[in-house]
Amino acid sequence: MASCLMGHYDVSARRACRVLGATRSSTYYKSRRDPLTALRQRMRELAQTRVRFGYRRLRVLLQREGWEVGSERFYRVYTEEGLALRRKRPWRHATAVHREQRRPATARNDIWSMDFVADECADGRRFRTLTVLDLFTRQCLDIAVGRGLTGQDVVATLERLRFDRGLPQRIYCDNGSEFVGAAMDLWAYTNKVILDFSRRGKPTDNAAIESFNGRFRDECLNVHWFEGLEDASIKIEAWRQDYNANHPHRALKGSAPMYTPG
Repeated sequence: MASCLMGHYDVSARRACRVLGATRSSTYYKSRRDPLTALRQRMRELAQTRVRFGYRRLRVLLQREGWEVGSERFYRVYTEEGLALRRKRPWRHATAVHREQRRPATARNDIWSMDFVADECADGRRFRTLTVLDLFTRQCLDIAVGRGLTGQDVVATLERLRFDRGLPQRIYCDNGSEFVGAAMDLWAYTNKVILDFSRRGKPTDNAAIESFNGRFRDECLNVHWFEGLEDASIKIEAWRQDYNANHPHRALKGSAPMYTPG
C-alpha cells in the first residue's frame, strides 16, 4: 500500500508509512518465495493445447511428468497465470485462453485431423462416421462407420492406423466427448501424441477437416442410399479410395493425395 502512495503522490517512503501507520521495513521487504518459473511455463504450455482442462486435470498431467506440487499451491499459480475457465461467462467465451497460432503441417504424419459426420440409412436409422485426415498429404487415412462411435472406437481406429501407417506428432480435433474422454487421453499419453483441441464454437480452428467433410457429404453421403451399415461401409470405403487416388487438390497443385511426396 505504501508503494502505491509513493508512486501516485510522489512522496517518500517515510511520509507514506507515517500516513498509513506502517513501518518502513515493510516497504523494503522482498519475498523470498520460489517464483516457480519452470512450473508456470509448463502450465501455460499444457493449457494452450488442453483448452478445456481445469486445474485438477492439468495437475494430473504434470504429476505424470514428475512434477511434485501441492493442490493449493498449484491452484494459486493456476489463478495467478490467468488460466482459470470462468464458468459464469457466456459459453462462447468459456475457452478464451491464450493459444499459440496453429502451424502448418511440414511432413507426413506430422499433424492429423479428425471429426465426426452423421447420416442415415434408407430405413431411417442413423449412423456416424469418423474421418481421419493427414494435413500434409491431405490423404484420408480412414473413415470408420458405426451406429454410435465412442471414445473406444476412436482409439481402435487410431490403433489400426498406428500399425498401418505410424503415429502423428499432433492431432487436431474438437471438444467432443469422444475426444476429451479418458480413453483418448490415455491413448495419447501412452503414445506421446499431442491432442490439440479447437476452441468451442470455432470450426475454423480445424478448417481442413471441415472442408473435407463438406466434400465427403456432397460427393458421397448425399448421392447414395445406404441399405445398412455394411452397405454404407463398402460405398464409403470405395469413395475414400477414389478420393485418395484421383481427387485433384488445389493445395497439392492439382495432384491427388496419394501421390503427395513426404
